[in-house]
Amino acid sequence: MLRKAAWLLASMVILLSSVAAAAETSANNNLLVAADSKASGEYAFTQCRALQGKPFDTSSTKKKALIVGDSYGCDFLNSVLENKYLQDYQIRLRFIPYSCQTVVGDNSDKFIDAKDRAFCAQPERADSLERAKAQIQEADLVIFSARWKPEIAQELPQTIHQLGLKPQQKVVVVGSKFFGKITVRQYLRMSAEERKALQNEVDSAEAQKINASLAQHLGQSVVFVDPHSLVCGNDASCPVFTDDLNLISYDGRHLTKEGARYVGKMLFEHSALGQM
Repeated sequence: MLRKAAWLLASMVILLSSVAAAAETSANNNLLVAADSKASGEYAFTQCRALQGKPFDTSSTKKKALIVGDSYGCDFLNSVLENKYLQDYQIRLRFIPYSCQTVVGDNSDKFIDAKDRAFCAQPERADSLERAKAQIQEADLVIFSARWKPEIAQELPQTIHQLGLKPQQKVVVVGSKFFGKITVRQYLRMSAEERKALQNEVDSAEAQKINASLAQHLGQSVVFVDPHSLVCGNDASCPVFTDDLNLISYDGRHLTKEGARYVGKMLFEHSALGQM
């Protein structure tokens, strides 16, 4: 009897060890897939490309939502789509690369580095606020989402004013985010508990200072959403993994598929976006 009990116990230990090993292998495989910058980068931009510059369907009874921004705008779009938010809207996007961020007006070129001006002037390669202005004025909901340059963030309240938006249009500005350096080799050596507790130190100037400026100057007519504060709190550190241990960002700036789902829930469940 004792021998049988010992055998059963040993069998259970082996089974549990096998299950744990399989779970760890699966988690590591998921981590490697998510951290693949080529695959995750393709995911990040696929929906962006599909909607870029696409006109609204005038025969649709749905309201119109327009996302205006750079690769962070693509992240926001993925966060919406992964969670099936804004289903009452037909969603479109105008992609303005980070290097081409500018303001509205005759002096807008001064906000673009000289080396980037030729690229940014080509409509087939880079959009602009001037080219997007008519569609912006057509939308019921306009969402500006970008990795804001400090000088563009400072000018944004005046830029929004100059776009000639109507009082009935809803305007949202999504602030910047940064999750710090992603070090996959280090994570592969960590236990599940260590990954769940892991916080990356981040440069406060990267997101927090810009977001603080936006929050202070945008005014009451614009809804401001601070991703850094919602995901990371007020600390100079951010989680690397979701609660169920999926990698949030593959490069510290852009979201994985699971990261988009995670961040989207944070934004819509804990800000005024949930009422849109």
